[in-house]
Amino acid sequence: MPRVVRFHDYGGPEVLRIEHADVRNPGPGEVRIRVKALGLNRAEAMLRTNIYIETAPLPSGLGLEAAGLVETVGEGVEGLAPGDAVSVVPSRSMVRWPAYGELAVFPADLVVRHPPSLSWEEAAATWMQYVTAYGALVDIANLNRDDFVVITAASSSVGLAAIQIANLVGATPIAVTRTSAKKQALIDAGAAHVVVSDEEDLEARLGAITGPEGVRVVFDPIGGPSFGPLTAVMARGGILIEYGALSPEPTPFPLFAVLGKSLTLRGYLIHEIVADPVRLEAAKAFVLDGLGSGALRPIIARSFPFDQIVDAHRFLESNDQFGKVVVTV
Repeated sequence: MPRVVRFHDYGGPEVLRIEHADVRNPGPGEVRIRVKALGLNRAEAMLRTNIYIETAPLPSGLGLEAAGLVETVGEGVEGLAPGDAVSVVPSRSMVRWPAYGELAVFPADLVVRHPPSLSWEEAAATWMQYVTAYGALVDIANLNRDDFVVITAASSSVGLAAIQIANLVGATPIAVTRTSAKKQALIDAGAAHVVVSDEEDLEARLGAITGPEGVRVVFDPIGGPSFGPLTAVMARGGILIEYGALSPEPTPFPLFAVLGKSLTLRGYLIHEIVADPVRLEAAKAFVLDGLGSGALRPIIARSFPFDQIVDAHRFLESNDQFGKVVVTV
């Protein structure tokens, strides 16, 4: 019987258990994969603590990203065959399609044959970060070479993906990070400018970088008090795309900046790309092209073996990582 990860109570990383359990055969339009690596995401920690947009009935599996070999294909699946090396675009429900296990079932339209140049760890670290950043910056904001884009939580996997995508389309990425500990690493990762928000005046520094033009695009997973300085430096007609809620503090609505500059504040989750077949295919093509050219390359913070899934989740929540946390199976 294959091993899977489940939790029987909500709580910290210690609630995760490795258990032996049957993994169902793929249904119509599904694929079962023998997993080689997993990509870890904040969403999984949120599901585990019962603060996610999806509620897990207990006991529950979890996990959004995996890479491995196709083992079995369900009825009606075309273009995939047993033995194919694949990775997985995050599904709309990790409760229905949990990734954490030696075997896992996914919708076939989310299973992608990735470039052979990627390792299993890199393949498992690909789709959440790049599709999330692509959907916001390219699909929604139409980022281009004349734009400044502010990327907060820049040392996260999605933040680093956004830096790479900004450079790919010719925009100027401005990375925002809390401390100077990761400043040089962000420059090395392609940030044109780095602002250290705990040590610098965020509004003044962004204003000095962008000048009177201001920032057309802000990409933020934090919320909270930073909405004030961020919107203060935005260009007329600019767009702030919010894809998370990491700040424990209230998020003020910047009424006068929004009114005075005709700003758009846009909530966004990867699910809106995944749920739209046309937008999803465009995202896959963009990411595969970027991976093929080398313009996009996943940055791995640390890799853990499957037996250390609890330690991997502790590290995920430490905020010490630079890039993606992965688990090898």
